[in-house]
Amino acid sequence: MTQTRTAHGVTLDFSKETVVMGILNVTPDSFSDGGLYNQVEQALARAKEMVEQGAKIIDIGGESTRPGYTPITAEEEINRVVPVIRAIREAKVPVFLSVDTYKSTVAQAALEAGVDILNDIWGVKRDAGIARLAAEYQVPLILMHNRETATYQDFWRDAKADLEESVAIARENGVQDHQIWLDPGIGFGKNTSHNILMMQHLSDLVGMGYPVLLATSRKSLIGNVLKLPVVERREGTAATISFGIDKGVHMVRVHDVNEMVRTTRMMDVLVGKTHYTEEV
Repeated sequence: MTQTRTAHGVTLDFSKETVVMGILNVTPDSFSDGGLYNQVEQALARAKEMVEQGAKIIDIGGESTRPGYTPITAEEEINRVVPVIRAIREAKVPVFLSVDTYKSTVAQAALEAGVDILNDIWGVKRDAGIARLAAEYQVPLILMHNRETATYQDFWRDAKADLEESVAIARENGVQDHQIWLDPGIGFGKNTSHNILMMQHLSDLVGMGYPVLLATSRKSLIGNVLKLPVVERREGTAATISFGIDKGVHMVRVHDVNEMVRTTRMMDVLVGKTHYTEEV
């Protein structure tokens, strides 16, 4: 798959490396880092740090989507994310920015402030206006697998059909195939057994023909399997990322950028994305 994008002095080339997306939650209540970066100065400093560590995309979220989260209004979400987007752009940080939202009003405000990618945890099924904005602004659109209840007759068949429905909605609203990226939605609309099955079907997901973003960082899949709290899931995250790269995923979304960049660089050599040159 050859998809290359260059902006802000950064190039995304999935054929040459696994792209690392750093998580920047500007929320008070996210499951892992809520409250750490919900001031503009803190968020900007963290964005710069993640870029220095090797992140090429930063995903900015203004509403927690952890289990049991409290929904907020679009206005509140805009008030959280737009000042951070503007601060990063004004500081000329060399990075692609994505916004993690399922509301078209938030997506539009973020695009006007300078984001490059739309990341929708509901795969444009809650608000098709996000797809129309992706088409209008000609930006990548991440369609994540999700469903209201974790009920499946045949897991992969049903999950694939869910994603195909999201793709169809995006296309109907003018999104081109080269703009579509997929996310298996680990931790969303699935129990732990379903999450394991989705991981085991990553090569099938990649086979759908779109770039794939894997987001497992610190999630309950790891906590439940290893019986560990959020703060002790770094090794489990690295294991899931390594597995995903071996299955062909193109991007990973992570909290621990420094460690996971090292993980991706090692794996990229082992799977042949990058070439190691012997020093003499």
